[in-house]
Amino acid sequence: MMELFGVTPEDLKKLIDIALSKGGDYADLYFELSEANEISLRDNEVNSAGSHIDYGMGVRVLYGDQTGYAYTENTTMEHMERAAKVASMIASGECNGSSHNSVSISDVHEFGRTNGFYPVIRGWNELSVSGKIPYLKELNDIVFQSDSRVIKVMGRVSDSNSSILFFNSQGVIATDERPMFSIAVTCIMESGDKVENGSASRSFRAGAEFLTKELIKEIASEVINKTAPLFNASQPQGGEMAVVMGSGSSGILLHEAIGHAFEADFNRQNTSIFSGKLGQKICSDQISVVDDGTIPFNRGSLNIDDEGVPSQKTYMVTNGVLTSYLHDRISASYYNTAPTGNGRRESFRFMPLPRMRATYMENGNSNERDIIASVKKGIFADNFSNGQVQIGAGDFTFFVKSGYMIENGELTRPVKDINIIGNGPEALAGIVAVANNLKIDDSTWSCGKEQYCPVSCGMPSVLVNKLTVGGVH
Repeated sequence: MMELFGVTPEDLKKLIDIALSKGGDYADLYFELSEANEISLRDNEVNSAGSHIDYGMGVRVLYGDQTGYAYTENTTMEHMERAAKVASMIASGECNGSSHNSVSISDVHEFGRTNGFYPVIRGWNELSVSGKIPYLKELNDIVFQSDSRVIKVMGRVSDSNSSILFFNSQGVIATDERPMFSIAVTCIMESGDKVENGSASRSFRAGAEFLTKELIKEIASEVINKTAPLFNASQPQGGEMAVVMGSGSSGILLHEAIGHAFEADFNRQNTSIFSGKLGQKICSDQISVVDDGTIPFNRGSLNIDDEGVPSQKTYMVTNGVLTSYLHDRISASYYNTAPTGNGRRESFRFMPLPRMRATYMENGNSNERDIIASVKKGIFADNFSNGQVQIGAGDFTFFVKSGYMIENGELTRPVKDINIIGNGPEALAGIVAVANNLKIDDSTWSCGKEQYCPVSCGMPSVLVNKLTVGGVH
């Protein structure tokens, strides 16, 4: 991997020495080459294609509570030494820089292959643009043929590979090859004067062997099944009521409304509602919440994080007790514990932060059918969309694209366009039943905490005893 970036072990050590030349407790180097491709279909034709190469390295220096960061898009020693000097000066205060400053240095370069949790059988460079086009066209055709109300289909296939080299002042050297593949489809249907739309997607850290006709059929069926019921759906009466969150994509609420509050930087700064609550019981003992970077081929998985720490499965909540935060190296040092492999960054242009990977709740002992049967009046939510969360307090508003009313223990009429409003920790504490149908959702989830990172989420079906449902008044 060092040959890819044109550096030697001696070069790496020299850069670390320069980074620590003004003092400092720790320094690291992060090299990255990312190559990405995308093709899109619209109006029955594949009419857009693009490729992008990103290349460079970043230098981070920690000096007490100060962090210095600089990056360069040119990996000649001259440019990298300059970046190391700038990061060193920021950390030591010589640049009048404060914690978390970042300095750009300029210029571009090019070029790219490890195993682990996402071994590649067939590299994406072995599948040309013309080789991908038939899959998008087949997706388009299947969706149109599935329902006469379909009037428009939009599809996209993207793939990328990132080569990573990491080295730090502790002598850790780590490398990774990170593939990514995503396919997404949106369809628009029209019936009389009503127009509805729905989307489906899949994303994996995997090679071209994951692009199959079976996958095309799967997401074509899903997008139809998500869109067609909306014609008969309506907004429910609003108010406080029980909410059953369906397995799979409901995990995005777990990620946003609860997961961020487990990230150690928020706890270290006392802005999380879970600050100071390690070892305390925070919810039912039937609940265990996990952040896992080791699921084979999962979008959120990592062989190593962006600080060279091997990936692992971390229990934040174990049988209702808060057992761990999610740590990068900075927070782990503060809490005098080991990092959990959650130091992540968008690219070499950014410093790592504690970030989730694949966040999910483990199975409980209940049956989804029995959970629904226990509800006299409520909502079954199975298709979550966007939302807003106040991480410190944990207050959230989530938009539910579709679901069903629960009346006297039965799923009755379909509902749509619902806002669910509540507080993350209170909702976690308010879960009174957990089903045994855990599903990890393999859609194209991304997390936007200051910078974007691919993640995934999942849940078994759960019953929250009371949330505010925004609907018709």
